Amino acid sequence: MATTYNNLYLDLRQRFRDAGVFDPTRAARELLCSAAGKTNEEFVRDSRLYVPPEVERAAEELAARHLAGEPVAYLIGEWEFYGLPLDISKAVLIPRPDTEVLATRAIEAAQGYDEPRVLDLCAGSGCIGLAVASRVPSARVLLGELDEEAIKVCRQNVRRNALAARVSVLRIDAREKPSRQLGEFDVIVSNPPYIPTADIETLDASVRDHEPRLALDGGADGLDFYRVICEKWRDALRAYGKLLFEVGVGQADAVLRLMRASGFGDVQVVQDWNGIPRVVYGTRWDEI
Repeated sequence: MATTYNNLYLDLRQRFRDAGVFDPTRAARELLCSAAGKTNEEFVRDSRLYVPPEVERAAEELAARHLAGEPVAYLIGEWEFYGLPLDISKAVLIPRPDTEVLATRAIEAAQGYDEPRVLDLCAGSGCIGLAVASRVPSARVLLGELDEEAIKVCRQNVRRNALAARVSVLRIDAREKPSRQLGEFDVIVSNPPYIPTADIETLDASVRDHEPRLALDGGADGLDFYRVICEKWRDALRAYGKLLFEVGVGQADAVLRLMRASGFGDVQVVQDWNGIPRVVYGTRWDEI
């Protein structure tokens, strides 16, 4: 039976709601727009029009995959972060609202310098570094990422947001001591893998079965990357430069202690929108 875009959207939203899908309204809208090749504005404009059969079939297929656990961002190949449209693939984590707290602190840190050099380490999609570049016009940003497929996504997002003049991408292993050729940075920001290895199998299926394990596994206690970055990347910061981390639930105090033991001062913890300690940051103190 023929149906309008609005009726199909309402049907998908109700099915997602009944299944307990997170944010069923956005999921229904994004998947239908993707199936139809329409923007949100075009969807609203055409909401009373009848849906072509091939579009309805495509929307039903996407809905079935989402109900089976596949995240919307991977199904449509894009997501928004800090107001920026980003290409997304299964090589990178899906940017989350909690990470915008880290991006905000990194932006504030970069604004404290005239022409800051900023490194987004373990960059994934490049979302944090691109947010900094978009809000700090004087910033020069390097997106450092190990995985080759993730690097391709970074480069696509640099081009998509017209930031190639100030943002570059480089293959970097955060676990290795940086080359002196990288120079020094005013700000290093990182959302590293931080899930304890044994906990990965307990994650929601949408994360466990679809998001890249390389970007999740933080070692036995989830702190491997914090240890190595504090130890090996401190000297890549200029004197009184800033190091900022996103951390997992219950990790803030441990990361704070690691930073202090590695010669960072004025270490602060910031909560996310749900009151969970989510960001830990500090300053390189030369006298330590």
